[in-house]
Amino acid sequence: MIYLIGLGAGGAQELSENALQALRRAQRVFLTEPDHPSARALLLAGVAFEPCPASPEQLVESLLHAPERTCALAMPGHPLIANPLVEAILRAAAERGLPVRLVPSRSFIEPVLESVRLPAIEGLQVLDARRLPHLSFEPTIPLLWFGIETPERLQAVQQQLLRFYPPEFEVFLVHAPGDDALTEIRRIPLSELRRMPSDAITYLLVPACPRREQVYEGFEGLVRVVAALRAPDGCPWDREQTHASLKPHLLEEAYETLEAIDSGDPAELREELGDLLLQVLMHSQMASETGAFDIEGVIQYLTEKLISRHPHVFGDAHAETAEQVLKNWDKTKRAQKGRDSVLEGVPRAMPALARAQEISKRAARVGFEWDSIHGVLEKLREEETELRQAIESGDSERIESEIGDLLFTVVNIARHAKVDAEDALRTMVDRFTRRFQWMEAEAARQNRPLESLSAEEWEELWQRAKESAGS
Repeated sequence: MIYLIGLGAGGAQELSENALQALRRAQRVFLTEPDHPSARALLLAGVAFEPCPASPEQLVESLLHAPERTCALAMPGHPLIANPLVEAILRAAAERGLPVRLVPSRSFIEPVLESVRLPAIEGLQVLDARRLPHLSFEPTIPLLWFGIETPERLQAVQQQLLRFYPPEFEVFLVHAPGDDALTEIRRIPLSELRRMPSDAITYLLVPACPRREQVYEGFEGLVRVVAALRAPDGCPWDREQTHASLKPHLLEEAYETLEAIDSGDPAELREELGDLLLQVLMHSQMASETGAFDIEGVIQYLTEKLISRHPHVFGDAHAETAEQVLKNWDKTKRAQKGRDSVLEGVPRAMPALARAQEISKRAARVGFEWDSIHGVLEKLREEETELRQAIESGDSERIESEIGDLLFTVVNIARHAKVDAEDALRTMVDRFTRRFQWMEAEAARQNRPLESLSAEEWEELWQRAKESAGS
């Protein structure tokens, strides 16, 4: 029989009766930390013990192959809390079919909470400083750190906490909890933590920090803000949103970002890119709440996709021109998504003009193309003639069809001229709006209703607007 015995946090009063009886029954006792205050409990109880072998592997072998019928490993606190040896022993014993009995005393957790009288009403996060920086935690729930026996570990904990808590936030450094003769409690601002002494029996208790007091920095801070908005006690409007309800907002933010790009104002573009990013984070947060995916999954999927679709950068492929890159991209994308057509995957929800240009680009990449822009201009004349004939016929369906053909041909002209058709039309509409509003203002200044103007007066105003309102 192998006993895994907890000695409690420190003083003799921490040693449970069951643990004491198990220690007395054991024929051989190993002690993980002979210098720990809990070792005094063994001395007071008259229990003989020996230090553990130098390496964990030697200890496991000593326990599994001990000639004694009962062998014990005694350790501070509770056997299952902050004792990494226990996992290896349980696994090895299970593999060999050897019986193991866990005999607990209190861990350091309860004495620490008792020493500062902190009720852990909403839970407690117990964290090993040795695992930094690969740890995450929720600041609105108290934290209890162990493994801070060196100045370097304590400094690492402080640096991690300062990413979430303000420097003046008060924390508790508790030395030797559970041993009334040795217990010492320091209540200090987080900014002073690195200057405090610590050892193997020192623990750090960080109380819960309200959201309004937390620090939110960088991308991780933004993710936490969005999660807080969606939390049960967050913002009622944000909590009500769904993927479907946010669709109009996503489209609106995309258009506002385009306007910011056109404005040439870096500050405006920065703001609108942030608003657009918020839409991505909101959708990712909602998905994480159902277990579908989270923002980390979105980022990782995008990273892998970019690498796989740029073999000329991350692999052995070659692409000397942007056109070759786009052809390779389409080919790789079709293979990855199992698409038979180069035109699959162009969203029908795109604005018609932008969708037409994307369809045209994809068809051209595989060879469906005019030799030069002059061929497209000839096609434009042909489509114009067919539209005139359709108008003369009075057939509305035919007219609609020919207008579509004409527009698609214009899109192909834009593509050949390396002009974005959607941008060109949007710029033209902005230009027309400025000029027309100038005409409205000028007519109002002259106290002349627009409806009263003749064709010649309209033309005169239009020419003046072109000069005054700019291009």
